[in-house]
Amino acid sequence: MNFYLLNAFVKKIKTALKVGSKKPPYKTFYDLEFNHLTDRYMFGVTSRIHFDNGFGASVVSHSYSYGGNKGLYELAVLFDDEIHYDNPVAMGDVKGYLKPEDVTELLIQIQKL
Repeated sequence: MNFYLLNAFVKKIKTALKVGSKKPPYKTFYDLEFNHLTDRYMFGVTSRIHFDNGFGASVVSHSYSYGGNKGLYELAVLFDDEIHYDNPVAMGDVKGYLKPEDVTELLIQIQKL
């Protein structure tokens, strides 16, 4: 089997798997809906997400967040829509300097609490 036929075969298999696949069980960075900040001193984006277990997360990237000036994100764990410091995910603080995949990893940990 030559290289092009093999690639075509793999592509068909991947497409077939996607058609029948279910939505992932956990929310990820790509499920966040960001709003642009309108404050004239703070530029960036903010999002909040809530989970069935009562926890949630605030994810921001702005001029005053940890890593915001580098295009990275900061995450705070929420409980009942308030910052919750006593949890094993953030360990008493917010988490900063996060790439999208880091945010996803933390969101999954929060959903498992």
